[in-house]
Amino acid sequence: MTARILVIQHEVDGPPGHVGRWLLEAGCTLDVRRPYADDALPDDLDGYDGMLVLGGAMGANDDDHHWWLAPTKDLVRTAAESALPTLGICLGHQLVATALGGVSKRNPRGQQVGLLDVGWTPAAAGDPLLATVSTAPRRGVQWNDDVVDPLPEGATVLAQTPEGEVQAARFGPAMWGVQLHPEVDETIVGAWVTDDERTALSGRGLDAERIFAEIAAARAELDQAWQPFAEAFARVVHQHAAHG
Repeated sequence: MTARILVIQHEVDGPPGHVGRWLLEAGCTLDVRRPYADDALPDDLDGYDGMLVLGGAMGANDDDHHWWLAPTKDLVRTAAESALPTLGICLGHQLVATALGGVSKRNPRGQQVGLLDVGWTPAAAGDPLLATVSTAPRRGVQWNDDVVDPLPEGATVLAQTPEGEVQAARFGPAMWGVQLHPEVDETIVGAWVTDDERTALSGRGLDAERIFAEIAAARAELDQAWQPFAEAFARVVHQHAAHG
């Protein structure tokens, strides 16, 4: 049986990337909706076995400026009610959290960029998506101004920074969010960085080209870390497809 995943892509430079490829290789089919390009979102989740909500430069509370954010949060709540496997990445993680009663806000410690260590919590060892990944130290690409704080009631922190910023969470039996970007490579990240942002990074002592080179050099490491994560999500989606 084919497992069908609804993918919500928020901007042209925020594609499913490596996560999309890994899901396809794991036997899933992807229905990618691009509402920024006038794709309609489905009214419900009938016919889907999973949902993937991708990242974007807008904020999770920018409903007035991006018409599809409120309907996306409605779909998240629908998925939560039916335990439809759902994964949010960066903005997607923030949208899932806010849809369920959490808060997404500007990180008071500033923007997080580049390859950063993932700080596993004990709960990750028993998590269906992260149990295998969390057996070793990992790094992930982060590029975000906002963080979720607090999480919605009942959510479980699976990874966090030393300062307590949430990096990964489980929001229900089949719903997850990660603040990092397992889907990207240096080309995708490079498309996000404007001249103004290069200048801003330089003012913080960071070099954009060096960050891109570090991401490229870590490709094998990132594949080893995050392909099993995507494959684990695919297994959960296939299980849902098999049992309805």
